[in-house]
Amino acid sequence: MSDAADGTGAAPAITHKLFVAAILAGSFLLFLVQPMVARMALPKLGGAPAVWNSAMLVYQALLLGGYAYAHWLGGVPVRRQAIIHLCVLAVAALWLPIGLIAMNLPADAEPAVWVPWLLGLSIGPLFFAIAAQAPLLQRWYSVATHGRDPYALYAASNIGSFGGLLAYPLLVEPTMTIVSQRWLWTAGYGLVFLAVAGCALLLPKRADASSPHVPHTSAAPTRKRIAYWILLAFVPSGLMLATTTFLTTDIVAVPMLWVLPLGLYLLSFSVAFSGNTTVTSLLAKFTPITLIGFGATLIAGSPEYAYTNALIALLLLFLVSVSLHAHMYALRPEPDRLTGFYLAMSVGGVLGGVFSGLLAPIIFDWTYEYPLLILAAGALVPQVFLFPFIARLWDGEPEWTRIKMLAAVLLVAIFVLIGIDQHFVGMGSKQANIAFIFVALVGLASIGNRWAFVAALAGAIFLFGGYRALLMSADGARTRSYFGVYTVIDGESPDRRILTHGTTIHGVQLLGGESRTPTTYYVTGSGVGQAMLAAPELYGEKARIGVVGLGSGTLSCYARPGQNWKIFEIDPAVVSIARDSGKFTFLRQCLPNANIIIGDARLRLAEQPAHSLDLLALDAFSSDAVPMHLMTAEAFDTYGRVLAPNGLLLVHISNRFMALDPVVAAAAQRGGWYAAQLHYNPETIFVATRTKDGKTAVHSETRVWDGASDWIVLSRDKTMYDRLVGKDPNWVPLRPKPGFTGWTDNYASIVPVLRPPRMPWD
Repeated sequence: MSDAADGTGAAPAITHKLFVAAILAGSFLLFLVQPMVARMALPKLGGAPAVWNSAMLVYQALLLGGYAYAHWLGGVPVRRQAIIHLCVLAVAALWLPIGLIAMNLPADAEPAVWVPWLLGLSIGPLFFAIAAQAPLLQRWYSVATHGRDPYALYAASNIGSFGGLLAYPLLVEPTMTIVSQRWLWTAGYGLVFLAVAGCALLLPKRADASSPHVPHTSAAPTRKRIAYWILLAFVPSGLMLATTTFLTTDIVAVPMLWVLPLGLYLLSFSVAFSGNTTVTSLLAKFTPITLIGFGATLIAGSPEYAYTNALIALLLLFLVSVSLHAHMYALRPEPDRLTGFYLAMSVGGVLGGVFSGLLAPIIFDWTYEYPLLILAAGALVPQVFLFPFIARLWDGEPEWTRIKMLAAVLLVAIFVLIGIDQHFVGMGSKQANIAFIFVALVGLASIGNRWAFVAALAGAIFLFGGYRALLMSADGARTRSYFGVYTVIDGESPDRRILTHGTTIHGVQLLGGESRTPTTYYVTGSGVGQAMLAAPELYGEKARIGVVGLGSGTLSCYARPGQNWKIFEIDPAVVSIARDSGKFTFLRQCLPNANIIIGDARLRLAEQPAHSLDLLALDAFSSDAVPMHLMTAEAFDTYGRVLAPNGLLLVHISNRFMALDPVVAAAAQRGGWYAAQLHYNPETIFVATRTKDGKTAVHSETRVWDGASDWIVLSRDKTMYDRLVGKDPNWVPLRPKPGFTGWTDNYASIVPVLRPPRMPWD
């Protein structure tokens, strides 16, 4: 390529570096924009998980469109391709600087409809133009280098994507405002345009006009091969979104954690397409072991160690993605069929996203997509026998192999039946743990024989979580929506009923004569309990009360005749559980004609008349996930507008993963609020019991329905503030944290407020 006659006029090393830089920079921008624009959309669309899932599907659809465009462009002579694509990039630049278009959404905007519309109009052309570059520039590279293998450049593409995703939560979001982020991306787009133009100049000038690109010399892939590519892409994509749902539901629904599964998913392409078969073969060998060891136990993972569960889920996602993508790479076509290969891969990615993001919450009442995708991974990952003696175990005539496989399946079935009894609840059952060990051993001995291994994996999943999930589905104990999985269970003693959301208890109702008693975070001694009890004294018999977050309806039992209550709830499924199912009776007994307003609380509160509430209780967490847009300074301005000048705002900040008091303190200081915090600890009860030897033993216990909680009260009226906090000396004035920057719609980062993760050995 050093000869100027070939049209490049450049040394091979320079050509390679320029193409790598162009592809890497384009992919960096492509995946930097995903969390950036989703973050911009939070105040406009709210923080529902449907926003995140819909945004991901928009990106996948635009990526598919870009790959289809690149594939279509293959029918055009290569230098004409360059002219067309540079024109597309120039037209897309009309949408700069990047950002959301000015659009007033309707009050009842449905994320599944409006997210694609809003994002498509805001960034669609830019995303489409950049998305086409990875396959397009690889084709140009093959032409510019006279047929050198371009697939290694796809590894550079995904390294750039991975870098963009990590850069946002770790560097861009903590250090830059939204406005600065927009101009950073705009400058990057200009550099990418110049790099693509440089690559276009390296294309041969005297290319055969009748040859659109590298001539088709290889055989076209069969339909079966194309379907297999799609399937290999489907499972990692679906598993990535299923893992994302777990993280954003049980930890926090913000880009910081949203990007981790997607980042590892993209990194897997870099590893798989690097051409380093030593690394990919080693990882593929460990994937079945990890699936049988952790894939099952994660289904019933202890909520006490959510960080540990998250790490295991991310490890599984990465290993499965590397194994399947490496297998796909091994089955790749020749470079002349490159764009069709990437198009099939993109189709599989979109279908996986549709399955996990749109269909699963409708079809299933639990996250069944996760174990199903784990099983599919077990059926697809390449397998080799772990040791020679295991390979000899499976040697023999096909008939004998079938008999051995049947014996393995029967052995798994026997141990599964042994491990299940009427008291089985998953992990923690000694009987089930022993059975799982034997099932896992069968699975390890079956690695290399695919269907025997899948049978063992299915048995392990059935033991740990699967059996219990099926029973609960049969009992109708669960409800699922785009916001998560809600489970209604009766406590260990028959006098209480519990509502869980993800891994967190969201309501406990005592049955019988105490069914009106507020429980858990809402007991009379908690911050919100004290405020509710004081409301008649502070605001009279016609106090106007607002509650954000319905849960099981516990707070409604503080309602008094003459009061005007409004309850804001984002998820209709919660309304159905609390009001219509008959499983909880708080609303029916205490507030039968409750005014429940469905929708994102911030958007719905913005529609309310000014000064229309005297007291507002904010308790809008989904499991332990924090809706960031409800905690910004602008959100607190909305609460202040709705509240009366002497109104009280109660904010629930109990959280296992984040210390949120600095966030509220910063908003209070900026908004001119007086603020105090109350950490409520349940009463300790001392119980005397008689031991077997006749002696008396005294031990302490707390009532399961009397939960610890952290509440913050805010008011702009010093007199009203003093009247409430003066009732309990445990209220502590809230002070701003030195050096902490408060959250706004223009800037927010969860890094400074993350609590250290709790591990099993802690």
